[in-house]
Amino acid sequence: MFFVTSSYQMESIDSNGKSTTASTAATNASTNVTTNATTLANATPTASRAQSAPVKATPATPPPANSGANFEELFKIFAKFGDPKGVGDCITLSNSDKWFKQAKVIDGKKITTVDTGIYFKQIAKTKRSLSIQEYNQFLECIAKNKKLDSEEIKHKLASSSPPSTTKTTTAVTSGAVGRLTDHTKYTGSHKQRFDETGKGRGKAGRVDIPKTSGYVTGYKEESQ
Repeated sequence: MFFVTSSYQMESIDSNGKSTTASTAATNASTNVTTNATTLANATPTASRAQSAPVKATPATPPPANSGANFEELFKIFAKFGDPKGVGDCITLSNSDKWFKQAKVIDGKKITTVDTGIYFKQIAKTKRSLSIQEYNQFLECIAKNKKLDSEEIKHKLASSSPPSTTKTTTAVTSGAVGRLTDHTKYTGSHKQRFDETGKGRGKAGRVDIPKTSGYVTGYKEESQ
């Protein structure tokens, strides 16, 4: 026969009349301790492996192999920007600043247009533009004074896109403006100011330039 006491104990009476008591709470506590010990024993090797596993560092991305070629090509493109007759062998300060801004080398904090103007003039002296050899000296000069890596600056410039023409004024050639700027419809003296392609003739289109060839007026052999 079993009796349930207020402390969750079970009391039993054997055949000799002696009672035996078992504590349910003690039994449950012992079972929980054993279960927790087993769980920690199984988790310990996993934690050890996690702590002993080496952390792999992410390698720095090396510059592309053709960054030098891209740098030289973009140098010519930016050097010729705004100068259709240029050959791209020298670059001005304004075009250099445009390249710096497009490549995000000029950030307004570490490098500004004031810095580029100072160090550009140090290399250019009295010239308006720099050759590619002098431009490399300019990059080294600005990197040294700003405590930067000149190769990193060249890598950014080589990774830049060609010069953009956003936020620039475009000529309007439609409607009334198109009719007013069409040289083929000009008459009188205005017609003489442009050639067949629409290019201005300069002074020859405004005044009669006297001939100084030595031939008299009306000489038939004189080339017209």
